[in-house]
Amino acid sequence: MDAPAVLTKKDFATDQEVRWCPGCGDYAVLAAVQQVFPELGIPREDFVVVSGIGCSSRFPYYVNTYGFHAIHGRAPALATGIKIANPKLSVWIATGDGDALSIGGNHVIHTLRRNLDIKILMFNNRIYGLTKGQLSPTSEVGKKTKSTPFGSVDRPFNPLALALGAGATFVARSVDVNAPNLKDVLRAAAAHRGAAFIEILQNCNIFNDGAWTEFREKEVRDEHVLVLRQGEPLVFGKNRDRGIRLAGCHRPEVVKLGEGVAEKDLLVHDENAPVGYAFMLSQMQPPEYPLPIGVFRREEAPTLERSIHEQIAGITARKGVGDLAKLLRSGDVWEVT
Repeated sequence: MDAPAVLTKKDFATDQEVRWCPGCGDYAVLAAVQQVFPELGIPREDFVVVSGIGCSSRFPYYVNTYGFHAIHGRAPALATGIKIANPKLSVWIATGDGDALSIGGNHVIHTLRRNLDIKILMFNNRIYGLTKGQLSPTSEVGKKTKSTPFGSVDRPFNPLALALGAGATFVARSVDVNAPNLKDVLRAAAAHRGAAFIEILQNCNIFNDGAWTEFREKEVRDEHVLVLRQGEPLVFGKNRDRGIRLAGCHRPEVVKLGEGVAEKDLLVHDENAPVGYAFMLSQMQPPEYPLPIGVFRREEAPTLERSIHEQIAGITARKGVGDLAKLLRSGDVWEVT
């Protein structure tokens, strides 16, 4: 028997011209995905990429796997059917902050609640880019856009808090151009058996340029980003001289190391801690805190598709193979004449 072919990034690139604006953060995410997929040991024909509507939703055209381009917000519905019909498939959703959290919000939270074994990559650029710059569910208060010319008065969603509240068993955040961290997060999501939600901070250089500058640019990001590493203390800063510890009433505080504070006094990151810890991290926002990136939470739990198939197998073993025609004519049936 021949050994399976070794796949490379080129195997996951299509012949389609990539049509995002020059400088768009989507290019970096695409490159990371195309680099990680070959490492996973999964045959290319067992990948499926599903998307809704938006700039990020062009993803299936550019990844050489099976794919579906769904209608606005409905990618999770299609992904659910795909995964339940064929559980061996590795199903990934590419979506944006508008597609996932506005018209698709209900689908996303129930996909996470049910713990379907799919991976949701939510590109967050805090704007509607495809429709040319309207307010999105993650746009900040005061944001002036074409639909809020005097500034938004809406409070934005916190995507990670939403995912945690919905019961997601894997929650993470990364940044489009931080390739090492993004690829680590993608690998971790792929290894997780259950619903994985990844927020990717992505720059729209046409309609919302600079939304994440302090977290993207190499010259400044170390001062503003806290990289979460399992089992390691929460340390950040270019010189790794600051950290996070708990103050009174379990409130996190930023402390300077070496001023009566050592690493042993800091919080140690635990992806498997009770959900309250991950929720606390999700609430940490600049300027008071650095922005955490990496895996916030990872929990093992039964997956929807496995539970469904186990239930079907158990019922079939007890009652035998069903008869669809008989089922349709059973129970309360009326004949209309």
